[in-house]
This record gives sequence, C-alpha cells and structure tokens, in this order.
Amino acid sequence: MQYIIIGNGVAAVAAVEGIREKDRTGAIRIISEEPYPTYGRPLISYYLAGKIDRDRLWYRPESFYKDHGVELSLGVRVASLDPKARTVACADGSSYSYDKLLLATGGRPTEIDLPGAGGEGVYRFTTLSDAEALLKVVDKAKKAVVVGAGLIALKSAEALLMRKLDVTMVVRSRIMRNYFDEEAGGLLLKHLEAKGLKFLQGATPKEITLDQKGRASKVETSQGDLSADIVIMAAGVSPEATLAKAAGLAVNRGVVVDEFLATSDPDIYAAGDCTEATDMITGELEVLPIWPKAYNQGLYAGRNMAGGKTAHPGGLPMNSINYYGLPTMSVGIVNPPEGQGFEVERMVDEEGERYRKLVIKNGRLAGFVLIGDIEKSGLFTSFVKFGFPVTEDIREKLKRGEPSVLLWPEEFFEETWNPRPTAQPIA
Repeated sequence: MQYIIIGNGVAAVAAVEGIREKDRTGAIRIISEEPYPTYGRPLISYYLAGKIDRDRLWYRPESFYKDHGVELSLGVRVASLDPKARTVACADGSSYSYDKLLLATGGRPTEIDLPGAGGEGVYRFTTLSDAEALLKVVDKAKKAVVVGAGLIALKSAEALLMRKLDVTMVVRSRIMRNYFDEEAGGLLLKHLEAKGLKFLQGATPKEITLDQKGRASKVETSQGDLSADIVIMAAGVSPEATLAKAAGLAVNRGVVVDEFLATSDPDIYAAGDCTEATDMITGELEVLPIWPKAYNQGLYAGRNMAGGKTAHPGGLPMNSINYYGLPTMSVGIVNPPEGQGFEVERMVDEEGERYRKLVIKNGRLAGFVLIGDIEKSGLFTSFVKFGFPVTEDIREKLKRGEPSVLLWPEEFFEETWNPRPTAQPIA
C-alpha cells in the first residue's frame, strides 16, 4: 500500500500514527512545502516573544519519521494531483503514485486587498518561517501595527509587546468575536490595555504607506494614521483547499469530508484546518481550525486509510488561551442566534477579571465561556460533549461555577466501558 500525505502539521503526524496502528509495512511519504519537521504552530508566538527556544517547537522527536518508516519530501510544493491516475505532481518535477492520499494542507492567511500590503516590513504570522523573518528585524524596530482582531492577531501583538515594541491593533469591530461576546471581549481588552497594548477600535485600514525604499512606514486608517516599522496582517485563516478544488473534489469553505474523513473521492481523505466537517454540537458541516481537532481528525483518517471503518465523532469548537496572564476558555456555541430557543446565563466580576457565560438549549449545555477562573473547564466541557441533562438544580450549580462529576447521570457511569463518544446535535 502506498500512502501519500500532503502537509506536515499535527494532522499529518496523527495520520502516520493512525496508519501504523493498522499497517506496519505500507510505504508512507509526506510532502510539505515547509522545510521543517512538524512543529507546534501555537508555540510560534512564544518563540517570537523569546519565552521558549527553537528546540521547544518540535512536536515529535527527530527520530519520529524514521521510526515510523516515513519518507520525507520537505520544502517541496505539490503542484497538482490527479485522482484518476492516483498521482501527485510536484513543482520540483518529481511525481508519486498513491493508493490512499491525505490532504493535510492546513490553512492560509486570509488576505486583505490593501494597497502596500506586499511591501517590505509587512508580515503574516502563521508559520515558523514567519516567526523567523520577524526575529531578524524585531530588535531594531520600535513601533508595530497589527491589522486584525482574532487569535493570531492577539498572540502576535502580545509577542511584539513582550519584545518591548509599541504595539497598536487596528480592530474593525471587536476582539475575538468568534469566541467571546462583547462583554467578555471588553474584559479581555481592558486587561491587555493595562499591560500596554493599544487598540484602535472601529477602524478600517485603508493603505500601508511605503517609503522610497518600498518599506512600510505607516498604516492609514479611517481613524487616522499610525507610524510603523513592522506591520502584521492577521485577518484570519482560511482552509487551504486549492489542490482539492482543482482536482474536482467537493469543496465549500473547506474540503468536504464524511464521517470517516473521506472526501468525495473514496481514495482521498482530508484532516485538519483544510476540512469542512461535522460539528458535534450542531450536526452541521463547519470549519473548525483548532489544534486538538486537527490531531483527532488525522488519527481517524489514518486508521481509515489503512482499512479501518471508524466514524469520527465530530469536532467540538474549543479555544483555550492565556492572554498575558489572563486564562480564557470557550467551548461550543458561545454567541447563539436570537429566536432559536437558546438561554444565556452570565456572571461578571470586572474587578477580579472573572467572567462566566453559559449557553443552554433544550435542557443541555450548548456552550460556555470562562475568563479568569478556568480551573473547572474540563467539567463544564463534559456537559457540552456528552449532552448531560441540565435540570434546574444543576443549572444553579453551573451558574455558581460548581460543576461536578456528582452531577453526571448514573447511566453514564454504567457505560464506563463503552461511553457515548458525542452528544446528539443540539440544534
């Protein structure tokens, strides 16, 4: 059996492990445009900030590929794939045949059509190469502007602030809007402002002004100009589905996969940030670019590529990040639509920088947000993941921040040796 994996992130590593659970002898080749072994992408902001060294980035030991019988083609871009011939053509002229193929192409930075965005001194921040490029200039810079308001924008801004730069974020609406509501976002914003991060809210970027040498010198916005030595464009990440679309596979926002992680071609699978897969809470196809989901999908895809037939339980939207010393956690549906039967409970302690939000529907916890105190986040998550009933008594305990295994239904413990992997869709 010939396996090819395009991409070398966490989903690819998990797929290798999944394949080797069932097939110890099949040939595996990983082809990746990046020149590095698998590394922890969430760690690149800590690397840029100087909080960890380069050796801490690697996700698996150096021997991983050899130990698992993997041939590596690093620094090689896949130009096209031919599902009918079952071949992959690379930009360097090489080509390979496969029996089963995995697309683990991840995401690509969402581009903003902004004049000057291609100039020197303008960066993206999604790869180790991006971090390395910034490290070459960061100690000589004084002012930075970050365009964006999501996770990548915030973590890159935090890293530059730790490098003693004057950092301003240009925010069109509000920070972390996909994970927090306005109240939670406001609490986080105050915390970051107290640490020295600046925000230009409600501002639209208009142009990046380049000097005579073609280097960024300022960012023009609807609320005035900001001088800058470094500009980071961080408007989010979109699924990298270019190869899949060109090959005629089903693609919406991402590569569409079934419960076994197979695409519309039964010999091609997909896992990680490039996919559009089932959300275990809503039952709908969603793009969920989160690290744990990527690994989990890769593992299931690998097993199924090697002859297994195990359905993936679906992704759970989840984000757990520490922002300059303030821990946060969001799981499931956190910004529910109005008029669809959702109920919301909130607890706010601005002085203590604590926030708790519960989203309930049909007597079950559909999602939650915790800021400041996330110690019991795992217990809250169990209510979302397994669809435990939320009676009035349990509801009061959850509102007080008192989840407990003693609140779990008895039948769950009776199924300990064969637990339900997911909740039924809640909406």
